[in-house]
This record gives sequence, C-alpha cells and structure tokens, in this order.
Amino acid sequence: MDKIEIIGLEIFANHGVYPEENVLGQKFVVSAVLYTDTRTAGRTDNLSQSINYGEVSQMITDFVRKNTYQLLEAVVENLAELLLLELPLLEKVMLRIEKPWAPVGLPLKTVAVEIERGWHTAYIAFGSNLGDKKAYLDKGIEGLAAGRGCEVKKVSSYLVTKPYGGVEQDEFLNGVLELRTLLTPNELLCRLHELEQEANRERIIHWGPRTLDLDILFYDKEIIDTSDLHIPHIDIQNRDFVLKPMVEITPYLRHPVLNKTMMQLLGELEKSMG
Repeated sequence: MDKIEIIGLEIFANHGVYPEENVLGQKFVVSAVLYTDTRTAGRTDNLSQSINYGEVSQMITDFVRKNTYQLLEAVVENLAELLLLELPLLEKVMLRIEKPWAPVGLPLKTVAVEIERGWHTAYIAFGSNLGDKKAYLDKGIEGLAAGRGCEVKKVSSYLVTKPYGGVEQDEFLNGVLELRTLLTPNELLCRLHELEQEANRERIIHWGPRTLDLDILFYDKEIIDTSDLHIPHIDIQNRDFVLKPMVEITPYLRHPVLNKTMMQLLGELEKSMG
C-alpha cells in the first residue's frame, strides 16, 4: 500500500506521569506513516483525492496540545483512532511519539512508543428464534453500527432456517453482515457479547434457542484458535444458513483455511445434500 510520511513533527505539550510534566510541559516528537492509495491523486494531480499532510500535521499538533495523558501509549492510541475516524482515505497508520526530555535521571537521547493501527473487515453471522426475531436482529445490527470504530457495510437478506445442532426449537431468522472495524478480534467478540446481553440472551443449552446470536465468521484473513475464539468460525462449510447469505453479499470471498470461495463451498454443500 502507498504511504505518506510525516517525520519529526515537534510539539510542546503536557503529558506524563509526574504532575510537573502536566503543568510545565515538554517537547514531544511525532512521526506518522499514512497508508492510503495515492494512484488517483497521482494520475489526476488533485489534492482532494489524497490525504493533505499539512492538514494532518495540524490535526496531530492540535490533538497532542489540547489533551493530557499520563502515558505515551495513551497519546498514540487515541491519536491513531482520531486519524482513522476523521480521514476517509486512510486505511492504516503507523504512529511514533518520542519524549526526548523524559525525566529518568539518566543520559538518554529519547524514549518512544510506536504503534500501527488500521481498519479491518469482519463478517458477522446473526440469528434469532425467540420473540420478535426481526426486531432483535434489527436492534443488534443497529447497536453494532452505532459503536465507535464500527461501520456496517453490507447486510444480507434475513433467511428463515431450520434449527442446527439437533435441539428441538422454533425456526431461526438468520443472516450475515460485513463490518469495517477498528476493533481487534477479542474486542469485537466482547462487543458482540454485550449486544447479546442487551437482548437478554441466555446461554443455557448449547445450540439452543436464543433471542440474539452473533458470531464472528471471518476477520481479514486471520486464523485464530484460542479457548475463546475460533476464526474462521468452525464448520462454516456445513452451514447453508451461513453460506447462502455470505454468497449474497460476498460470493468470491475465499476461506483462508479451505482456500475455496463462498460460492464454491455452497455449491459443494448443496451437492452433498442432494
């Protein structure tokens, strides 16, 4: 991906663990690498098609001056989020903040914290088979879209499907959505659990009835297997109520483990089912 760099922006501001740092202030040095697609700007010579590094430098300066944090980690984390939310063409940012006058009582040139943050694409499965199913799904999707650092890009049709897993219960209303997010996989999982709890979801019977079920299917091309999280979601290839809506919104998305598209997986499942 193309990059625009801002190197060594000096800012006098008030950040630090010690009270005198927050009162007297000191020098900070910020560097940023802005990841974006510069092709259109380069072909058209039009600044509106790129990221204005002058404006970004002013944004960084204003943010660092107007806020006060104890930790450099907090400065760069919150600054990265601001830039990603405010700059539509910014896909990823690397931020480095240096503190050359750090009060450690030793001869050092500088201390620094450097992070890289960016937008991610996740696919979320949703389902409900209790109460007003559509209302539960609508509210869950709205809640996800309202979260900071979350943009719902596509939502599939709602499908009426038979229960999965052998538990006798009412039919489900299922679908999937595409989410653009700044959340990590675990942060996203926590957010989904919060939305389920808001819908009074009770985890009593495995694969049992529920007011709202939200699962991460894919997160970029990552493969994660922990005690709390499995990405891609287990058994996707055998669940038509997942594959059908996935084919509706992203037929050519490729499963990072099985190396097959959603369309291919659905075709194979339907063939096996006769």
